[in-house]
Amino acid sequence: MKAINKMLSAVALLGSGLLFHSCTDLTENVYSSISEDNFYNNKREVMQAALRPFTHMQAWLAPTGQSGYYYHSELSADQLAWPQKGRHGYDGGDHIRLHYHTWTSNEGRLRNAWTLMWGGLGYVNNAIGDIESLDVSMIDGLTEEDRAIIISQLKVLRAFHYIKLMDMWGNVPIVTKVADPLNPETKPRSEVFDFVLQELLDNVEKLPLTSAENIGQVSRAAGYAMLAELYLNAEKWKGQPMWDECIAVCDKIISGQGGGIGGAPQLSPDLTALFSNTNSANPESLFQFQFSREAGFTFNWAGFFFGYDYMKEVLNVGYGGWNAFVVIPSAFDAFAENDLRKKEWFLFGPQYKYGTNIPVLGTEEYSGKPFVLVNSIRRESEGDLTGPGSMTEGEENSGARFHKYKSGTLDDPNYWENDYIIYRLTEIYFNKAEAIMRKNNGVATAEAVELINASRKRAFTDADWPANQYTVATLTLDELLKERGREFIFEGKRRTDLIRFGKFTTASWWDHNPSNDPNKELFPVPNNQLAINPNLVQNPGY
Repeated sequence: MKAINKMLSAVALLGSGLLFHSCTDLTENVYSSISEDNFYNNKREVMQAALRPFTHMQAWLAPTGQSGYYYHSELSADQLAWPQKGRHGYDGGDHIRLHYHTWTSNEGRLRNAWTLMWGGLGYVNNAIGDIESLDVSMIDGLTEEDRAIIISQLKVLRAFHYIKLMDMWGNVPIVTKVADPLNPETKPRSEVFDFVLQELLDNVEKLPLTSAENIGQVSRAAGYAMLAELYLNAEKWKGQPMWDECIAVCDKIISGQGGGIGGAPQLSPDLTALFSNTNSANPESLFQFQFSREAGFTFNWAGFFFGYDYMKEVLNVGYGGWNAFVVIPSAFDAFAENDLRKKEWFLFGPQYKYGTNIPVLGTEEYSGKPFVLVNSIRRESEGDLTGPGSMTEGEENSGARFHKYKSGTLDDPNYWENDYIIYRLTEIYFNKAEAIMRKNNGVATAEAVELINASRKRAFTDADWPANQYTVATLTLDELLKERGREFIFEGKRRTDLIRFGKFTTASWWDHNPSNDPNKELFPVPNNQLAINPNLVQNPGY
């Protein structure tokens, strides 16, 4: 069993006693008799408090069914959609407005994202405040060195929260203490950027090196990866390009200066290992949620990504989903037919009962008929076989489906033990290559090509590789964005990439027409939060 998950499970059972319900007023409400006065008795309990923000973070960052960062980042971009499928999935038009960029400042799911993410930041601040105030001499097994490391980990985790808050809303308050101030004021994104950068620079080097012993914690390679993301987006978020800084911190990760699982990080040798149910100690991973079904903390991607219960028969698993997210047709078409990712990372075509040639049958438009996943979102059961379709014209079998993470079958000893990967070495290769190209006026160099080919090579057979490798002439910035899309599909990064490449509000995909409204690069502050906190300022255009 994964050791950290024993502690994570214990943390989850603590409930809200040490913490509070949060919006941006960060007011503390105690919901049980557990408090800092009767809890912090030993190092284990201190670690439980420090890990609580991390367990909360999966609710908004990983695709586990909450309408948080992941939901808004992916469904507003050009790869994933949640279309209406007959009588299912309209949901008040929430997913439709997100797809067409017609959202308002009164979206319920956006309110949920705000509350989840700011609540997570509140958990971090509460833990920092509690642990900084402890009398270490009274805590069994805790040293001053231990506390210093834990505080640095929490401050880096707080910086990560701010990276994502800044990504979604841009101009946000800077809050480092619970309910102090009670109604914090909005700060410009450039100021928030500077705060995050300083937090990382002050604390990343104090983190323990990433290793097999601290998987699932905030360690140095994870901190470097956060810096790489910050520097890569500095031109958009700060108004100042920081390509050299991005390259330098990427080099630290690649060379192993931040540590790694089993030594310096290494690219996973194939397309499936990093997302398998034995991926916890994969040497490509830099930062991850260490989920474990056995420990009662499962990475449950089924709700968003899995079909109805009949899909249990396809993969011999014990879970079903909402038949929600599908792959946008133009995104599926972006993969060449000989791209192995198209075979390994998606479910597509006729679906059969596991290990047989017996077709699985549909239950809605194709009730009693063989279930075939198609690369279209239109009413084919009603005779529309050629139209473009739309977000309101889906059917139960519309769109290719997620199969990047694989749980294994019910009889697998590691069934559903998958960790969720937040940062991986491939992303660092891409970040460095992009920074090199942008420094070079958008033109690839031999080093940039080598970095991208190193990961792309896994997607082709030896026979197909010579015709599919990039050269200095073929690796343009537009092609780099396309390859980022193929490599990181389903990983929650697409909206940020489109914005950085200037495509989020100007490009077309499938049935989405560009708004050409740069204000849509930020989400609105929810109206209910403006009512709660008069010091918040709405983003332009809302």
